[in-house]
Amino acid sequence: MMRKIQLAIPSIAMLVFAATISHTSQSQTPSTQTKTIAERLGYPADAKLLIVHADDLGVAHSVNEASIKAFTTGLVKSGSIMIPCSWVPEIAAYAKANPQADLGLHLTLTSEWKNYRWGPLAPRDRVSSLLDESGYLYLTESEAAAHAKVSEVETEIRTQIDRAARLGIKPTHLDSHMGTLYQSKELFAMFLKVARENKLPVRMSKEWFTRLAYLPGLLQPDDVVLDHIDSIDQTVASDGWPKYYSDAVKNLRPGVTEFVVHIAFDDAEMKAISLDHPNWGAAWRERDFQFLTSDAFRKVLEENNVKLITWRDLRKVQYGE
Repeated sequence: MMRKIQLAIPSIAMLVFAATISHTSQSQTPSTQTKTIAERLGYPADAKLLIVHADDLGVAHSVNEASIKAFTTGLVKSGSIMIPCSWVPEIAAYAKANPQADLGLHLTLTSEWKNYRWGPLAPRDRVSSLLDESGYLYLTESEAAAHAKVSEVETEIRTQIDRAARLGIKPTHLDSHMGTLYQSKELFAMFLKVARENKLPVRMSKEWFTRLAYLPGLLQPDDVVLDHIDSIDQTVASDGWPKYYSDAVKNLRPGVTEFVVHIAFDDAEMKAISLDHPNWGAAWRERDFQFLTSDAFRKVLEENNVKLITWRDLRKVQYGE
C-alpha cells in the first residue's frame, strides 16, 4: 500500500520510470545522458509509457484474487508482493505457474491495520528495533524509520528477498510498502545497495529530486528513474474514480509514468482487514479494480496513444536481463 510518506515525499504512490538521469553524477556517458528510457526501450522519445502497478499482493486472498483477475485483462500488468503476510503462498503459486508475470517485492517494514498485524521474517533478536511494544512491525512509516537501525532493516529486507526466492518468486523490481525505505538517506542508500546486488530496479521518481536532495547523488548512470508516479488519494470522492484516472491518462506527459493502485474486492475478508480504515480500504480497492479493468480505461488508453509497459521491461534496460 502506498500512503503519504511523512518525511520528504508528498504523495504516496509513485513513480514513473523514464528519462535520462540528468541530475546524477558527472560520470555519465553522453549516450546515457541523451537517451530517454523510452528510446532505450525502442519507443520514440515522445512516447507516453505507463506502468499500472498493483501493490499489496499477499496481504489477503481478496487482494490476490482481484489482482490476478486484473492481470488477465492486460490492463494491470505489474504488482508487488508483501512477503511477511499470510496469503503469500497463494501468490507465490501463481508466480511459479506464470513465470512471465511482472511481480516485484513490496518490502515490508510496517503493519498498519487494526486487527491484522504481522512481524518481521528475520529472527526477532536480530531486528528488535523494527518491533513495536506489541511485537509487530510499527503502524506507520515515520515510526518505523524513527526507531529502526539501518543494519537491522538491511537484515530484514535481505530475509524477505531470500524468502521470496525460496518460494520460487523471481522478482522483477523492488519497492517499499508505505515508503519506509525512502524516509532517510541512510535507509535509501542501503536499499539501493541491496537492489543493485540483486540486479533489480527500484521504484523512484525524478519528481523526488527537489524534496530528497540526497537522492541524485546516490544514483548511478544506468539507474532507471521514473518520470512521474500517480496514485489516487482520499481527496477524491468515491464517485470520482473514473474521472480521476481518465484525466490522469489524458494528461500524461511523454516519458514513463506509474499508476500505483490497490486492488481487492469489497468483501467480508477485506472489510474485516480494513476495519476503521476507509482510506485504502475494501471499497476503495474495489473501485480501483472496477475502473482499471474496464472497457472505459482501455478506451482512454487507446484514444491517448498510451503504451503499457512493465518493470520487467525496465529491468532489461537497467541490467540487460
